[in-house]
Amino acid sequence: MNDTAPDEAEGWNAAPEEQGEIQHSLFGEILDWMLAPLLLLWPMSIAITYLVAKSIANQPFDHALEDSVTVLAQQVREVNGQLVQSLPGAARDILRADDVDSVYFQIVGPQGRHVDGDRDLPRPEPQPEDDAAHPGAVRFRSDNLHGTPIRIAYAYVNLEENARRPARLALVQVAETLEKRAKLANEIIKGVILPQFIILPIVLALVWFALSRGLLPLAELQERIRARRSDDLSPIAPTQVPEEITPLVRSLNEMLGRLSQSIDMQKRFIADAAHQMKTPLAGMRMQSELALRQTDQGEIHRSLEQLAKSSEAATRLVNQLLALARAENQPAAGSAGFEPLDLAEVARNAVRDWVPASFNYRIDLGYEATSQAQLIAGNPVMLRELLSNLIDNALRYTPAGGSVTVRVRGGETTVLEVEDTGPGIPPAERLHVFERFYRILGSSAEGSGLGLAIVREIAQQHGAEVDIFSNPRATQPKYPGSLFRLTFPPRPADHDTDEDLLHGL
Repeated sequence: MNDTAPDEAEGWNAAPEEQGEIQHSLFGEILDWMLAPLLLLWPMSIAITYLVAKSIANQPFDHALEDSVTVLAQQVREVNGQLVQSLPGAARDILRADDVDSVYFQIVGPQGRHVDGDRDLPRPEPQPEDDAAHPGAVRFRSDNLHGTPIRIAYAYVNLEENARRPARLALVQVAETLEKRAKLANEIIKGVILPQFIILPIVLALVWFALSRGLLPLAELQERIRARRSDDLSPIAPTQVPEEITPLVRSLNEMLGRLSQSIDMQKRFIADAAHQMKTPLAGMRMQSELALRQTDQGEIHRSLEQLAKSSEAATRLVNQLLALARAENQPAAGSAGFEPLDLAEVARNAVRDWVPASFNYRIDLGYEATSQAQLIAGNPVMLRELLSNLIDNALRYTPAGGSVTVRVRGGETTVLEVEDTGPGIPPAERLHVFERFYRILGSSAEGSGLGLAIVREIAQQHGAEVDIFSNPRATQPKYPGSLFRLTFPPRPADHDTDEDLLHGL
């Protein structure tokens, strides 16, 4: 882990990255999701509070209006055909005791004749049928008087004492303006809203504090990771973090495990490579020193020949190390860097390149393939390297007079085979020959032990399976031969022919 990374402000603030992307803050993200609903609901709460306050404020004033109408209706009667009301002056003053300009009343006879009260007070709509059936019931409505909103309570009084005769109704109304109601509603709203202005900052502070405390384990985990040594790749104990962070810690531990394994492999590879390089370099140094001490031209020539062989071995080892490094850094199958290619054409070109070398080994190098193109998706350079290592390995281990055959077959899958008539590979050794620098005991052929490791790495990059068999065409029991078979993944099913696949890819 990198111990020298710069600290972030408070550990959570967003900071722009070098690529221009914005790094989002987890603290800010959670805070936004918590505060946004709160700030949206707060105005809604104020609106609902206002409506509830108006409803609460209307109730006592409506009850007072209802009582006033009931009392006034009880004082209305008919004397000698004339509608009169016996409300004393004192009672009338009590009716308007609060504010003469805010309370109004009106009494209207059956023919709509004004009897008493304020003439300008609006009258209700034409009498509904249930007014005659239920006289004395108090009803409410809202209206305007001289452009001022008012609340009116009204009731109808039946003046006919004989129930058999049609009802003769008188209208009694009491109204008041809405100032007192609005004032009471405002007082209620102030009593409810003002504490919210005090509570809201406290809630915000508590949310901030709770969120900071909730994210504290992440900060502690960050500090523990930063406090580690650069070579400490031991897993992080999941018990030291909250349950919600456990999957993240588990994934981090898996990554640390893979990184530790990769570092160990690199260290082992470097150690093996250094060990393998010591032999040709030591031989080159010894032969050069020997040539310097020699005076005989023949001995000097032999020393220089040995020096050239050691140099060739060192060059081959370096080239194979580079090839293995390239193979390990190739993208996986189906990724960038892969292109449609004809495996038969790649194999044909590789065999053509190794024909001169086969003459030097006195080995018959052949090639077999169908007439149709065998199309796969892959990297032509790496596949050429794979074939070169297989052919080189076969030529080195096959005795003079033998044969090496490269074969490409089609079908549901594409198969690449390289067979030889050499001593073969015992079944117990077939899994180990793909390891780096592994050499079969008793083998006298020159090599670094990297060729088959390169083959396995490139095959894995292309999703191919590698199998080793004895050569079924071998004729000498002493030389059972080897058959290396690479089976590539099936071709896409949505292409009917190789030509369609070639155009599709």
